Amino acid sequence: MSKGGGRVTEPLWTSSPPGSIYDHIQVASFSLGPDGRVDQWSDRAAELFGIPAERALGVDPVQALIPRQIRAGAASTVVQILDGREWTGLVPYGRSGEAEGIAELYVMPTQAAGGRRGAVCIAVDVYALRRIETDLAASQAVFGQSPMGFLLFGTDLRLIRVNERFASAFGRPTDAHVGRTPQDYLPRAEAERFVAACRQVLESGEPVTDMQIMGPSPEEPQRLRWSVSLYRVHSGTGRPMGVAAIATDVTSRRRAESEAASARRNLALLNEAGARIGNTLDLETTARELLDVTVPQFCDMACVDLYQGLLDGDEGRPGIADGSAELRRVAFASAVSDTPVTAVGSTHRFAFHSPYASALRTAQVQVVSSSEEDAHVQTTLAVPLVAGDTVVGLVQFSRTKGSEDFGERDTALAIQIAARAAVCIDNARLYRREHARALILQRSLLPPGEPEAAGLDIACRYLPGNTATEVGGDWFDVIELPGHRTALVVGDVMGRGLRAAVAMGELRTAVRTLALLDLEPADVLTALDEIASGLGDVSEVYMATCVYAVYDSVTRRCMIANAGHLPPMLVEPGEPPMLLEVPSGMPLGVGGEPFEEVEVELPEGAMLALYTDGLVESREHPLDEGLEAFRKALTGGPRALEDVCDHVLDTLNTRHGEDDVALLMARVRGLPHESVGDWRLEAEPRSVARARELARAQLMAWGLDDLVDTSELLVSELVTNALRHGEGEIRLRLLLDRTLVCEVWDAALRQPRRRRARDTDEGGRGLQLVSLLSRSWGSRRTPQGKTVWFELDLPGEGPPPGDAVEALLSVF
Repeated sequence: MSKGGGRVTEPLWTSSPPGSIYDHIQVASFSLGPDGRVDQWSDRAAELFGIPAERALGVDPVQALIPRQIRAGAASTVVQILDGREWTGLVPYGRSGEAEGIAELYVMPTQAAGGRRGAVCIAVDVYALRRIETDLAASQAVFGQSPMGFLLFGTDLRLIRVNERFASAFGRPTDAHVGRTPQDYLPRAEAERFVAACRQVLESGEPVTDMQIMGPSPEEPQRLRWSVSLYRVHSGTGRPMGVAAIATDVTSRRRAESEAASARRNLALLNEAGARIGNTLDLETTARELLDVTVPQFCDMACVDLYQGLLDGDEGRPGIADGSAELRRVAFASAVSDTPVTAVGSTHRFAFHSPYASALRTAQVQVVSSSEEDAHVQTTLAVPLVAGDTVVGLVQFSRTKGSEDFGERDTALAIQIAARAAVCIDNARLYRREHARALILQRSLLPPGEPEAAGLDIACRYLPGNTATEVGGDWFDVIELPGHRTALVVGDVMGRGLRAAVAMGELRTAVRTLALLDLEPADVLTALDEIASGLGDVSEVYMATCVYAVYDSVTRRCMIANAGHLPPMLVEPGEPPMLLEVPSGMPLGVGGEPFEEVEVELPEGAMLALYTDGLVESREHPLDEGLEAFRKALTGGPRALEDVCDHVLDTLNTRHGEDDVALLMARVRGLPHESVGDWRLEAEPRSVARARELARAQLMAWGLDDLVDTSELLVSELVTNALRHGEGEIRLRLLLDRTLVCEVWDAALRQPRRRRARDTDEGGRGLQLVSLLSRSWGSRRTPQGKTVWFELDLPGEGPPPGDAVEALLSVF
C-alpha cells in the first residue's frame, strides 16, 4: 500500500476471502525442478493429495502421486513436459498406495535462469469439479427453462438478473431488466407492498411465500395476478447478497377458481331459492322471499311488479299483452338505499317502447344500462315472471356503480330464479283470488249487521283466517223463533277452501229452515246429520261440528244439543266461568248416531258464549291452555257485551290467522213478569168472549190501545179454532217485548192449515184473517199438543195493523 498526496490507495491485489469458490473446487498447485522432481509443494496440494510437504519435496511425482499399478508410461510423460510441452489430462492419485481419486492436471513448462526447464502443475479434483458443473447446469436449467419467473434483487432492491420467463412476460430481453426496481412494474400501492416485503426478508431472513401481487402485462391488457415467494440469498461467507423472487402467473388459475366458486355460489343460490321461496301462499310474502334470496347475494337492489289486472282477477284487461298495463309494486329490497323510486303498494305503468315493457311483451330478459330513474344504478336485469304461458309481472335485479356488470352466467341464474319464483307467485295469486271469492261467499252467508233477539243482548265477532290460510267453514247464526224464543247456532265445517264455504252455506240454510219448523234441538241436529251426509260425493264426505241452543225469554230456560262441538261457556253473575256439561255427540255427517239435549236455567244477567275452535286452539298452544285463557278473559266485573268480545279477542291473540274465529255471546235479559199475560180457559163457547176480555184488559194496561181491536178479533179466531178442532184445556198467553205475541195452546196434535173458503162456506176464513192482519203467524208442536200464534208490530215500530173491518170485508 502506498501513500501519495496524503491519500491512501487500496492495494492492487487483495487476498481471496474465506469460503471462496476455490474452497469448493479444491484447486492445488506444485512445481517440478529441472530434474523432474518436486521442488515446491503448496498447502492445498498437501490437502488434496494427502501428502505433506516433507514427503513430497525432492520426490519423483510419479512415485509420489500415481498408484503403483498404473505408473507404467508416466515417466515418459514427465520427460516430455521437461522438454517444453504443455500437458493436460486426468491423473489418478492415491493415498497410502491406493487409488482414491482423479485429478485434472494442467502442466505448464517453465524456464529458469541459465536455460534450465521446469514445470508448474495445477491440479483440480475432478469429482468436485463435476459437482460444480452439475450444480451450474441445474441452476441454469431452473433459472433459464422454468415456466416460473425468477428474479434476483440486490440489497438496494434493484434487479441483478431475471430469467427468460419473466423477461418474456414483459416484452423485453433479460439484460433490459437489470437495474430496474419494483416501481417499474407494479402500481404504486402494490409496489410499496412488495418493497416492504423484500425489506422484511432482507432484515429477518424469514422467507415470504405465496404473496399475491396484482400487476399489468403487455401480453394481457387486464391485470395479472402473480403468486410471489421471496427468500434471502447469501455469499459463501454468509453475507446477505440480496433477495431472490419466484413469481408464478396464477391469473388463469385464479380465473378458473373464481368461475368454479361462482358456479358453486350460483348453485347454492338456486338451492336456497328452492328452499325459501313459496313456503306460504301469501303473495307479498312470496315476493319478499324472492328478494331476500337475491339481495345482496346476487344484486344490490331488486323489486317485484305484478299486473294489477291479474291481482284483481281481470286477466283480459287491456295492456297486459303488450306490457303497458298497470302494475303494482308488491316488494322492494335494497342493500344501499331504503327508498324505492316507486313505493311498495303503488301502481305504475312502463312506457311501450321501454325495455321493461319489452321484457313483459316478449317474455325475454332485457339488460338495461345506466338507469335514468336512479343515477346510482349501473346495470339492471329486467326479468319477466312467467308462469306457464302467462306473464304475471316483472322482477328487476340492479347493481349499483362500482359493482361488476351482469354476465351471461348471471343472466342465466336470474332467469332460473325468476322462473321458480313466478310459479310460486302465480300459485299465491290464484289462491288469493279463490280465497277472496270464498270469503265473499262466507260473509254473505253470515248474519248481516247486529242480530237482535227477544230477552237477550247479542254480540258477535267473526275473524277470517289470513290469506296464507284457506277459508274455513265457521259460521254462527241468531234465529228468532215464535214465542219470543231464540235459536243460537255456532258450527264449523271440517276442511278448508271454497268447497268448505259452500258446505257451510248449505248447512246454515238448512239450520234456518229446520229452526222455523220449531223442532227440538236434538231433532234439528238429527236432520242436519242426514243433510251433511249427502253434501259430498262418493270420494269426499263433509263433516261439521255444531252446537244448537234454544232460549225461551219467558222461562229463561235454554235447551242445548251438541254435535261434536266445543261446549258453551257460561258465566253466571258472581260466579267463575265454566264449561257447560252437555253431551258431546258425533260430528254431523257421521250418520246413524242419536243426539241428546240438556235444559239449563239461566239467571238474569248470565252470559252464554258459543265459539269455534279457532278461538282457543292453535299450533302455539294446546286446547286446554286455550280454554283456560278463555275462562280468564271472561272473568271480571260487569262490562258491556261488546267490550267483553273485544277483550276476549285481544287477550287470546286470535289474530295469528291460523284458522277462522267465530264468537257469539248472549247476555240473559228475561221478559219481566209484567210483560207476560198467561191464562187458562175451559173448553166451552163462553171462553171465546172471556179471551177477548182478557186480551183487551191486558193491552189497555200496557198502553197498546191501537192494537186492541185487531188483537180481539184475532184472539177470538184462534180460541174459536181451538174449541172446534182442538182438545182439552185452552191456554192464552200474551208476550210483550219488541213485538206483541199472542199464543193459544191446546192438547190436539193436528196442525191448523189455512185454506181458501168457497163463497157458500159458512167458515174456514179465520186463518185468512190472521194472515191478513198480523205481522206473522204459525203453529208449532209442544210436548202436550200444539200452539198457534200470531205477532203484531208495536205502534211506531212497524207498519200499522190492517183495518179489521176492511179485512173482514175482503174475506167475506
